[in-house]
Amino acid sequence: MASKIKDSGDDLEENSEINVTPFIDVMLVLLIIFMVAAPLATVDINVDLPSSVAQPTPREDKPVFMTLKKDLTVSIGNGEIARNSFGPELDAVTDGNKQTRVLLRADKAVDYGSVMDVMNLLRAAGYAKIALVGLEGAAPAQ
Repeated sequence: MASKIKDSGDDLEENSEINVTPFIDVMLVLLIIFMVAAPLATVDINVDLPSSVAQPTPREDKPVFMTLKKDLTVSIGNGEIARNSFGPELDAVTDGNKQTRVLLRADKAVDYGSVMDVMNLLRAAGYAKIALVGLEGAAPAQ
């Protein structure tokens, strides 16, 4: 609290004005910091991105999940299937609708060739709509 000394008398007079000089100094320092930091936070790679007019695909009510486990066994939903009865089992789950999107999940320990083998089995069974499932926002393994 600031105070002034009067020439007459022993009492100190209170000053009710706020000293804004330190506040202005702090604000100017913050302004300079943000002016320097803001250009550093942007990406400097210039890319001319194409525009897309595609509508987002609606989510299916009951998605068909196919899982390729670490031991290379294949499951549809929660049940394991044999690779030789792949097509009929998938037709039973999808009611024979070949336009059904199949969501393929694979363990990260499974090699790329094994995932491609399952994708080839899907294509041979007549299912061309295959989507790969992964974790969102997961950090890559180092």
